[in-house]
Amino acid sequence: QVHLAESGGGFVQAGGSLRLSCAASRGTFSTIVMGWFRQAPGKERDFVAGISWTGGTTYYADSVKGRFTVSRDNAKNTVYLQMNSLKPEDTADYYCAARRSVRVATSALDYDTWGQGTQVTVSS
Repeated sequence: QVHLAESGGGFVQAGGSLRLSCAASRGTFSTIVMGWFRQAPGKERDFVAGISWTGGTTYYADSVKGRFTVSRDNAKNTVYLQMNSLKPEDTADYYCAARRSVRVATSALDYDTWGQGTQVTVSS
């Protein structure tokens, strides 16, 4: 089973940018769908972005479209989430997740493996 580890979170002012990384190990990374989710205190874990195993198909939550970009480098077993024009409402713990399927899903229930999360705080 693949193991996931996120990095790149931190503190940023509104309008700033961060790039999250999720490194995978112990599995066949290139044949799994990857997703990014986020969870703010007291709220449910919400879908942010997803990418197919080829990288040719991506999906985004409406709240991040045009600001966030998901990408992957299968040679490095890593998926990225570039976050631009950050807003205070983007503050949350961000998680990457893996799904052994050909189809990107937007429900957390459809993902099998999760990283430990990385915190993103956006100040106003």
